[in-house]
Amino acid sequence: MKPHLLLALLLLTVTGRAADPLVIPLWPGVPPGSESRDGAEQVRITDAGEHVVSGIHRPTLTVYLPDPAKATGAAVIVCPGGGHRELWMDHEGYAVAAWLADHGVAAIILKYRLAREPGSTYRVDREALADAQRAIRFVRVHAEEWNIDPSRVGIMGFSAGGELAGLAARLPGTRNPDAADPVERPSDRPAFQALIYPGNTKAIEPAPGHPPAFLLCGYDDRPDISEGIAELYLRFKRAGIPAELHIYTGSGHGFGLRATNTGPVAAWPQRLLEWMGERGFLVRTSAIF
Repeated sequence: MKPHLLLALLLLTVTGRAADPLVIPLWPGVPPGSESRDGAEQVRITDAGEHVVSGIHRPTLTVYLPDPAKATGAAVIVCPGGGHRELWMDHEGYAVAAWLADHGVAAIILKYRLAREPGSTYRVDREALADAQRAIRFVRVHAEEWNIDPSRVGIMGFSAGGELAGLAARLPGTRNPDAADPVERPSDRPAFQALIYPGNTKAIEPAPGHPPAFLLCGYDDRPDISEGIAELYLRFKRAGIPAELHIYTGSGHGFGLRATNTGPVAAWPQRLLEWMGERGFLVRTSAIF
């Protein structure tokens, strides 16, 4: 077992949960497509104290593991949004992951490459999508160490991250059991998808066999999202894919999970958890393996 994973498990045994989430490189060395790109990430702090990251050339996973006594065996890859120009890491990343872990769901934040920041050579459907696919496979490879059921690894995303999650979920699930890199061996199709005010819904093309979907946005969001998500729900339904849609009155774009959220929209994470339970993705047990 790798030393950093052993340390995390020891911390979990002693304290009930990791003192700090693990931050792990997604790719060994230079990711494909980043050979000519380098440089440190940029972090901008907003007036509200939130962290906004750009300049990502070496994607990472930030792993939040639940208390083993609460662990359900489910896991979610969390893709923050930011228009593919930046990533809003707090209300669409850290806060969401911490909430899920506190409710028994392992949460793994994906810091993916950005296709629309100035000067980017990346593409949403190539490098960013490759990051999402590898994240799913990475979690499955480490499922036993993290007390996760590999058949219950889903993906969720916010805004641009929702587009990315939807693109990852529509693919057939490639795998290469003979690959030298063990992360390339399992399937990269998620077990479920949660698309929170997703962008570019027209690019998400439901088809029979795609994983079930949880869809959510604000009524006051811009039309391409508030109307687009309703049309997307109908496409899921016509394709025979189980889907649940929530549209919250009085909410716009980018609410994520903040302490300042009020009214029914503040409880959207609980609706997600209920949906996951109804779909059979939550099995409360102290040991999956």
